[in-house]
Amino acid sequence: MVEVDWNAVEAEALEHFQALLRFDTTNPPGDVAPATRYIAEILGREGIPSTVLEAAPGRTNLVARLSAGNPFDALMISAHLDVVAAEAERWAHPPFAGEIHDGYLWGRGAVDMKHMAVYGLMTLVLLRRLGVELRRDVVLAAIADEEAGMEYGSKWLAANHPGLIAGRWCLSEVGGFTLHVGGQRVYPIQRAEKGIVWLKMTTTGTPGHGSMPHRDNAVVKLSRALSRLAARSLKRHRNLPVQGMIAALARAAGFPLSVPLRLLSVPLVGDWVLDRLPGSDLTQVLFALLHDTACPTGLAAGQKENVIPSEASVVLDCRILPGSSLAELQSEIRQAVREDVKFEVIQASDPVVHEDDTPLFHVIRQVLSERDPGCHVVPSCSVGYTDGASYRKIGYTTYGFAPIRLPDDLVFSQLYHGHDERIPIEGFNWGLRTFFEVVHRFCA
Repeated sequence: MVEVDWNAVEAEALEHFQALLRFDTTNPPGDVAPATRYIAEILGREGIPSTVLEAAPGRTNLVARLSAGNPFDALMISAHLDVVAAEAERWAHPPFAGEIHDGYLWGRGAVDMKHMAVYGLMTLVLLRRLGVELRRDVVLAAIADEEAGMEYGSKWLAANHPGLIAGRWCLSEVGGFTLHVGGQRVYPIQRAEKGIVWLKMTTTGTPGHGSMPHRDNAVVKLSRALSRLAARSLKRHRNLPVQGMIAALARAAGFPLSVPLRLLSVPLVGDWVLDRLPGSDLTQVLFALLHDTACPTGLAAGQKENVIPSEASVVLDCRILPGSSLAELQSEIRQAVREDVKFEVIQASDPVVHEDDTPLFHVIRQVLSERDPGCHVVPSCSVGYTDGASYRKIGYTTYGFAPIRLPDDLVFSQLYHGHDERIPIEGFNWGLRTFFEVVHRFCA
């Protein structure tokens, strides 16, 4: 590793991290412009030019590149600056204050994913300050609009400015955090992700006066449909990325936890075993990895209290595994709800799978093994979507690698989109050094 005064770098990085958390970039409306300007100013002070493009008011995307004259083999560091809403009254500390309490930095975006923006910012700054000779370009992309579907962020950049972000390799979110399984430290590295299908499902009925109930009520039909959907899991899907991930988790966990983990792949007993695994968080994630899912997230019906509406609708956040399809999903939902429903596709993107036998993945594995001896590195599939789906369309291989070392009493998945999002400062500092070493080793 190159010689760096890490105490000074960590203090500087923490200052930038707190500043970014204090920008309220909640999406919607998704105004990330102040955060983008902040990053551009820091880069400018270091003599690193950047390009800022506004896809829609406030939806700004920043791209900066350290050139080695090899743009088509470039490594891109991608981090979205927008965040989901936070119910401030339900937080122990204000979500947009960037405060430090009990060794943690609190704030919406702490793990999803402004820490990665700081990793990318400090990596470019350090490479420039140290005068590192690069063999492939290093690109920083600070992106808008990931939380609302990527239309004004990575999708927009890939469609309208592919040359600006030209490259081959990308590091983004949902990977590199410590997962404690059976007393072992596991680092999942995302190499696949489920596809998204946001559906509006509508039932129709006969309108009428609320004082005279009848059986053909659209709201009642929708209620029955949702009850049936909740009571029945969608189809299990066997696919190589998930099966490989579960097998690797079983090897890492060792006996006795390896036994039920391996049984998850057996169709007739897998769900029965899943219900009996210790740890509700692990069970929730594994269920989503083994099934297509459809989760109700919004309801709409009626215009007036005393009028029976002719339509009732629900928004379903559906996720499909590699090998599944939109048509198959809709067919499964129809069978589950047993009602005459119609679908409107709000948004859809295909599942993504990348190979893990690549030079970049090998470097990630090597560095993690050095930084945390005895750990296990596991190629993983994410149940959510990321900007990697957009980059795949222009030829990128993307891995989820935004490393954080976590204690065993902090459950990573509960921090995403939940109350009291926070990151351990020691874990952030460890991740910063780990991330820089991966980029340096791969690109210098």
